[in-house]
Amino acid sequence: MTYRLRDAAPSPEEYAALRDAAGMGSRSEAAARRGLPDSIYAVTVREEVTGDLVGMGRLVGDGGCFYQVVDIAVHPDHQGQGLGTRVVDALLDYCREDAPDSAYISLLADVDGFYERFGFEATAPDSKGMALYAGDLREDTE
Repeated sequence: MTYRLRDAAPSPEEYAALRDAAGMGSRSEAAARRGLPDSIYAVTVREEVTGDLVGMGRLVGDGGCFYQVVDIAVHPDHQGQGLGTRVVDALLDYCREDAPDSAYISLLADVDGFYERFGFEATAPDSKGMALYAGDLREDTE
């Protein structure tokens, strides 16, 4: 198969579907519709003949001090082709050209051994990643 990587965000529908297919946490189309336009930079990988979305990745942050690599996903039917590497390379090329030298580039690694090849290092024990969902803030705590 032939693939084409482009500087573009997926549609909200494609985004939600690829996250689900790749076994990542679900995000609603409404949330994607709101968040995707605020990406600093996004790439998609499409199967050239069909045009189907098979991979994606984004940079989010403030565009100066902080950049976060998010949504690195490749459809399971297309894994093992180096597409995830191409996506991360494209995102880091953008940072290399655009980000100030002092910018902090981070990610939450969910694949052991993948991101180290790009120079990422675990931050623990100096720091640790933490998270919560907005819905948890709205739960009745009484």
